[in-house]
Amino acid sequence: MNSPSDTRTNRFTSRLRQLWRSVFDAAHKGPSAAGGRKSFSWVPIRSLSPRHKPRIVRHLQALPTQDRYLRFGYAATDEQIDRYVQGLNFVRDEIFGVFNRRLELVAMAHLAYSVDPQWATCAEFGVSVSPRQRGKGLGAKLFGHAVMHARNQGVNLLFIHALSENVAMLKIARHAGAAVQRDGSESEAYLSLPQATLDSQLSGLMQEQMAELDYQLKMQAHQFRQWLATVQEIRQGVRDARHTSRGP
Repeated sequence: MNSPSDTRTNRFTSRLRQLWRSVFDAAHKGPSAAGGRKSFSWVPIRSLSPRHKPRIVRHLQALPTQDRYLRFGYAATDEQIDRYVQGLNFVRDEIFGVFNRRLELVAMAHLAYSVDPQWATCAEFGVSVSPRQRGKGLGAKLFGHAVMHARNQGVNLLFIHALSENVAMLKIARHAGAAVQRDGSESEAYLSLPQATLDSQLSGLMQEQMAELDYQLKMQAHQFRQWLATVQEIRQGVRDARHTSRGP
């Protein structure tokens, strides 16, 4: 007869297997049979740290003027973006992003927790996506990741402040069930979050681990490509030297 501890362990293991299957199934889904609509695959979203600041700066400064305007509420200059990145608090807040195979940051989000003890269970969400990566659902994926992470941190109210013309962001918020209030050129969205559950905590842990694995694999592939390019350059140099030594 199984003890209560054995039963909890078996339930935990079973749930873990279900999460693995659901993630990998999502990662390999193609276009949906119904109407030929595309089903977005799993996206590896990784937490960022201070060592990623140069990549964050490059990502934000590569945004065109209109995208900077929508992200920050004003057409931020390179200098203002640099100050924003240098001021990021990686201890208090959560900053996470999506990397392509060249380890370029193509989308990022900032989940800022309230510094006022009166609003300790509130957080604000902001997101940016590189123009070439639009239409892949990255903004929605980052928002979903932020919701799950905020829940697991005890947040019960997620807040979004956006320009009213930022239709894409407000659409994501509405689709998630947020209440959107418009005040002229600006809008605010509020999403009440349920309490964390074992499922949400396991899902968060699993996705973080898989995203870290994905990042490490991309890092190894990137380093190998760099090594291969160096080898090819050396070989070309040897060929050129041989050709020169032979003379005309």
